[in-house]
Amino acid sequence: MVIRPRIRAFLTALGLYAVAALFIGYFGVNAYTGKNGINARQELEHEIADLANEVERVRAERAWWERRVALLRADRIDPDMLDERARELLNYLDPHEVTIMVKHR
Repeated sequence: MVIRPRIRAFLTALGLYAVAALFIGYFGVNAYTGKNGINARQELEHEIADLANEVERVRAERAWWERRVALLRADRIDPDMLDERARELLNYLDPHEVTIMVKHR
């Protein structure tokens, strides 16, 4: 009769340790793979780096376009740029010159 309470006490303690281990395991797995976990944080850092690279590329492209547009402003028009745009829009070519049209991006 004394054996059963000892076994019950042992199994109760073992059960509590098992439940505690499951809780710790659950929270540990979620800390690593959850939506706010370590894994998600690393993925967000990679995405931030990719987007920062894209922002730099877009800024460079915008600066390129701003330089091109600045050459066509009415107060200081560049004759070469005006000639290039006119030839491109009108498809005009002098028979004595060689023109190579390169499409930009």
